[in-house]
Amino acid sequence: MKMKETITLFRPTGPEELELVKRSGYKKWPPRLPEQPIFYPVTNEQYAVEIARDWNVPASGYGCVTRFEVRSEFMARYKIEKVGGAHHTEWWVPAEELEALNENIVGLIEVVREFKA
Repeated sequence: MKMKETITLFRPTGPEELELVKRSGYKKWPPRLPEQPIFYPVTNEQYAVEIARDWNVPASGYGCVTRFEVRSEFMARYKIEKVGGAHHTEWWVPAEELEALNENIVGLIEVVREFKA
């Protein structure tokens, strides 16, 4: 059976990170800050909604869910980590590998849900 060419990733995003994504033309994620050694895209929209609504909105007044496609062959190097309930699953991409992930994004990063205070 042939592997699907891309896999859908979701990322809960606050206003500052979203502004940097916009500046890239919705083509890449910004470099991590020193206190952010890992980039955490999640595997499903439900989990991303919970983080955007319950964490980003209280922290900044705004949160959104982004969706993007990455080449499956690239993502196969990372295992999915379960970090809570059954749907709390995410990939842990080391910050130094984020540019490689960006190079493997197919299409654009799109905002699919928005939440405001």
